[in-house]
Amino acid sequence: MLFLQLAILLLCIVVGARLGGIALGTVSGLGLVFFMVVLGMPPGNPPAVVLGMILAVITALSMMEAAGGMDFLVASAEKLLRRNPRRITVLAPLVTYVLIFAAGTQHVIYSLLPVIAEVSTRAGVRPERPLSMSVIAAQHGLIASPVSAVTVALLAALVTLDVGLGQIMAVTLPATLFGVAMGTLAVMWKGKELADDPDARLDLTLAEDVAPPASPGAESGADRKGMGACMVFLGAVIVVVLFGLFPALRPSYDVVVEGVASTQRVDMGRVIMIVMLGAGGLITLLFKASPAAAVQGKLMRGGLVAIISILGVSWLGSSFFTTNEDTIVGTISSLIGSYPWIFALGLFVLSILLFSQAATIVILAPVGVALGMPAPLLIGVYPAVNGNFFLPTYGTVLAAVSFDRTGTTRIGKYLLNHSFMVPGLVTTISATCAALLLASVLL
Repeated sequence: MLFLQLAILLLCIVVGARLGGIALGTVSGLGLVFFMVVLGMPPGNPPAVVLGMILAVITALSMMEAAGGMDFLVASAEKLLRRNPRRITVLAPLVTYVLIFAAGTQHVIYSLLPVIAEVSTRAGVRPERPLSMSVIAAQHGLIASPVSAVTVALLAALVTLDVGLGQIMAVTLPATLFGVAMGTLAVMWKGKELADDPDARLDLTLAEDVAPPASPGAESGADRKGMGACMVFLGAVIVVVLFGLFPALRPSYDVVVEGVASTQRVDMGRVIMIVMLGAGGLITLLFKASPAAAVQGKLMRGGLVAIISILGVSWLGSSFFTTNEDTIVGTISSLIGSYPWIFALGLFVLSILLFSQAATIVILAPVGVALGMPAPLLIGVYPAVNGNFFLPTYGTVLAAVSFDRTGTTRIGKYLLNHSFMVPGLVTTISATCAALLLASVLL
């Protein structure tokens, strides 16, 4: 029966991921109905706290986007890249990493990729190098961000192990930066120089005649609004990090349970939700961000897709694990204890299937906790969740290929020999090894 249940679980994941959008959530919901009605399995539990935190962060981000804050961030990154065109291979991944780290979402990279492609082409730098590495850097900036959906999911999963945001960031931030540095070195001299590549579409003359696109938020009033909204959101991120690093700063309140009074501090899940909703309110009032525009924006739409997908697939996974917990734990706990890289491989493979780091963590991190894996090991293998690049069907991968007018960024003849494979593997393996080392020392 276990193998039938597992087959249904994997079928729902594969079909939902293939259909795209919210289909991962809806098809998983269909699988959940089958589990309960036909197989008589318990329904499990939806990740309510995780979904609440993600929704609060997406709300603040959407208000910032409506006020022009996202345009301001992208425009600032664009100015930096245009000032240093010859260093684009090094700067583009770093700028992308910082941008995604601050924003907590990969959606902003779509505005930056055409800039990277154009600047590198004008400078005579092979666009494949900065474009491929920037896509990979975005994935690692996402898992390092304190307000990304995937970090929020990991924080919620590890709460029973008494792990805080500060401990997670102390490992993932330096580890992912090290991984990005290694990945950048791996592409620094990749392929022929643009002018020497006979397969490149060298429309450089045309490129010189095309004026650079106007920066978003060019008007001073809109620029000031965007900058202000951006500062409020980044201030909220700093507050979240400080509350995570220093739990004593969190507000406390008195509770009475069965006649016994005690003092409790607000947990990090609620802190993130309250701070982010408050930041969204400040942006709305101070910078007149349109609530209607926020709801219709790209970030809100993308966030809702993520929420529905995580709701369905994580609930389905919870039902499966609840039903088979004793068998799963008894069978593989010793194996994971002896070979922790197997769990890292599981994170990598599932992220390839789901195209979502957050959904992967929501499903597998609780399994790791139930298996008795120590917190340093769970945090150490965390960067392995970046397997989205492996199949060249992820949105940012396809966007990078389409924006490269020279054709150097490509999907290979044999599907897996694409431009993102080498930087992706080097960065992810390097970051995971560094995280395992740091976690063993720091935690």
